[in-house]
Amino acid sequence: MSHNLELGNQGEDWAAQWLQDQGYEVWLRNYRYGKAEIDIIARKEKLLVFVEVKTRTNVSFGDPEIAVSRVKIGHIKKAAEHFIHLNDWPHDIRFDVIAISLNGQREIRHIEDAFY
Repeated sequence: MSHNLELGNQGEDWAAQWLQDQGYEVWLRNYRYGKAEIDIIARKEKLLVFVEVKTRTNVSFGDPEIAVSRVKIGHIKKAAEHFIHLNDWPHDIRFDVIAISLNGQREIRHIEDAFY
């Protein structure tokens, strides 16, 4: 397994645990639809949250969240629409990003409503 893939998986583990510690229920991880993958689908009461996780060991090229491109956002939205339709979700949704920086120590930032 490549270093980047291992780092991504570890970041998703940290993000899932962080969400659970904040009272979210993690429903699914690595949900795939077509070209899209949603890292984490979580629920908190009547809110369904689609979470993209970005982890970087070095922020000299920018914070992790800047790596979420418009193309990636489009894929996530399409996969979310599919998931909502399949599960007949009647309540609110939100798209979040969890950015994890590993510059000497682990820093986790949860960006709610990161995109629409």
